[in-house]
Amino acid sequence: MDPANSDEAVREIGLDIEEGADIIMVKPALPYLDIIRRAREEFDHPIAAYNVSGEFAMIKAAAQMGWLDGERAMMEALTAIKRAGADIILTYFAPEAARLLQK
Repeated sequence: MDPANSDEAVREIGLDIEEGADIIMVKPALPYLDIIRRAREEFDHPIAAYNVSGEFAMIKAAAQMGWLDGERAMMEALTAIKRAGADIILTYFAPEAARLLQK
């Protein structure tokens, strides 16, 4: 699939649904927020977004170097995924995000 062609991604999602998919999975999540949004608008299926290890590692490394506030960047990334339309977010940040959300 051509990552520059969002129409192709949406067409592939449609084919997956025709083949019996119960959930739409988008990964990696952050570079494909537009696909999550289009899937939300065009299909009546739950959407899972996978915030992959590379996305996790980039935020963690930048925070470790002092280039950004890691907690804020993590929550901004997860909020963007949710705002795009994801029903489910799979992320390595889950334990840390859960602690922050419980405050």
